[in-house]
Amino acid sequence: MKTFALTLLGTLLLTAASVMAATFAEGNAAYKRGDFARAYSIMRTLATQSEPRAQSNLAFMYRTGQGVARNYDEAFKWYQLSAEQGDANGQFGLAYGYEEGQGVARDYAQALKWYRLAAAQGNTMAQVNLGFMYRDGRGVAKNHDTALEWFRLAAAQGNVSAQYYIGLAYDNGVGVPRDYTQALKWYRLAVMSDDPDAQINLGAMYEKGHGVERNLAAAMRLYRQAAEQGSAAGQNNLGVIYAEGRGVAQDYVRAYMWFSISADSGDVNGARNRGAAAQSMTAMQISAAQKLARECAQKNLAGCD
Repeated sequence: MKTFALTLLGTLLLTAASVMAATFAEGNAAYKRGDFARAYSIMRTLATQSEPRAQSNLAFMYRTGQGVARNYDEAFKWYQLSAEQGDANGQFGLAYGYEEGQGVARDYAQALKWYRLAAAQGNTMAQVNLGFMYRDGRGVAKNHDTALEWFRLAAAQGNVSAQYYIGLAYDNGVGVPRDYTQALKWYRLAVMSDDPDAQINLGAMYEKGHGVERNLAAAMRLYRQAAEQGSAAGQNNLGVIYAEGRGVAQDYVRAYMWFSISADSGDVNGARNRGAAAQSMTAMQISAAQKLARECAQKNLAGCD
């Protein structure tokens, strides 16, 4: 009888675990399809049952205001419960709360502690943020070498932000000797994931001929890719290409269009360059450029040239 009872108990436990896993999967599926109310309901139920992954997800929904009113205090509470159970995402979220002072007083020492715990589990976001803290000297002595070590760990797992910042370090010679070959390598890896910042900087390297043969067509293509993703800097750079006629026929109307879109996104250079371009344009040209900018926005920035 004891053997039978133990076997039956084990079966029941496995069945309960599979139900919980399925419910958690349902919560994730609801979130991914944008049904935040359903996702919140599921995650809340599981979180109150001490499921650490659900606690972390629930905290994220409180932090971002998805499916529930934004509440940093609630977010911090659930991240803490998740983190203390060893969940890497919970540890990352708790660290971020301490770093930004969301739901708790800002505390860089605590942020470093929890980032390190998450990073030790391979959480790439924690590794990247540790890199930033060492790079900027937040709660720890500024150390570019250590920052790059953390960026490299994240980059090795395919983290795009880490790949970009390693490229940036080599491009500018920060923490490492300037090395355009290495900068190109890391920017290209990030570009493969359509990172707009990497597209802009790789475009600039092609435009200037840094570490690679000068190629204005390639630069323009990369600026356009960034511009179509909504990058104000990419939009401004594309405008400069048209305004100065670099590799293309000079076209102030196209330049003004991209400068306007960039300026509307809050880019100071875009606003300044739009004013400069206007001085060389007729009122009719400016009107045409403004119309193109409106039409481009209606097309979500795709196919504007």
